Amino acid sequence: MWFKNIRLVVLTEPFQLTPEQLEENLVDNLFQPCSSYDKSSLGWISPLGRDGEMLTHTVGKYTMICAQEQERLLPVSVVRDATDERVAELEERQARKVYRKERRQIQDEVYASLLPQAFVRNQLLFAYLAPAENLLIIDTPSAPRAEALLNLLRDSLGSLPVANPEVRRSPGDVMTRWLQEQKATHKFTIEHDCELYNPLDGSNVVRCKGQDLLTDELRAMLAADKRVKSLGVMWNNKVSCIVHDDLSIRRVRFEGMLEESGDVADVDSAAQQFDQEFALMSLELAGFFKDLFAAFGGLRKNG
Repeated sequence: MWFKNIRLVVLTEPFQLTPEQLEENLVDNLFQPCSSYDKSSLGWISPLGRDGEMLTHTVGKYTMICAQEQERLLPVSVVRDATDERVAELEERQARKVYRKERRQIQDEVYASLLPQAFVRNQLLFAYLAPAENLLIIDTPSAPRAEALLNLLRDSLGSLPVANPEVRRSPGDVMTRWLQEQKATHKFTIEHDCELYNPLDGSNVVRCKGQDLLTDELRAMLAADKRVKSLGVMWNNKVSCIVHDDLSIRRVRFEGMLEESGDVADVDSAAQQFDQEFALMSLELAGFFKDLFAAFGGLRKNG
């Protein structure tokens, strides 16, 4: 159980529900597979998968939840080709032209007829609540998928006052200064990936991957007013990631902790393994988030 990407959400009011109360609220939105005519379905499952019976899994002061998304895959090209065939057959049989409005209706009929035959794709979306830090941590690089989980959680709870994290200093400005000075702060060190852009021309982008960023060439770009969009960093020799200027975090790697979780103790079940990994991850991320926010001047009140 190791998050690979992180979207942070700030809880703007204290989260008062106990894990048991949260469990009761999630039950009303259990995952249900797509019916023949549903394009997608989203609902709660146990974070432990088949090994779990509850929809919440608490370790220490953190509670993990998991949504399952099922989507029918029906490519636009398949619908278009089938529509073309049906339109051509109709025009030939009736010796007349099919115009836009009728074609759109035929396309809708084709879509409805093909949807039950489409393959389905299942994806899991994990997140955990950190009430003491007023945070919800979502394992996804996608803002729309994070919003889908938030909407499901709102539906389950009735309301969920949240906001995107706002810090007192611009992350882009701070990380630009780190590169200019060739040194980061707050237990961060600069790694080998970055994206620079020209604030006056958003299409003017420079991406560096697996390169030494502490070079005269990079400093010259920064002197020419390039700004940091994202930067690869290592925190405390334990968490490696790419930090973006919107505070999304990608390509998270927990250095050495995979081996550490395997050395903690013999595990008798998948649930015990999950507990060990969740405990290690949440502990390290708590320190990581604290220093991340501090590096950018701290979180503004209420997000």
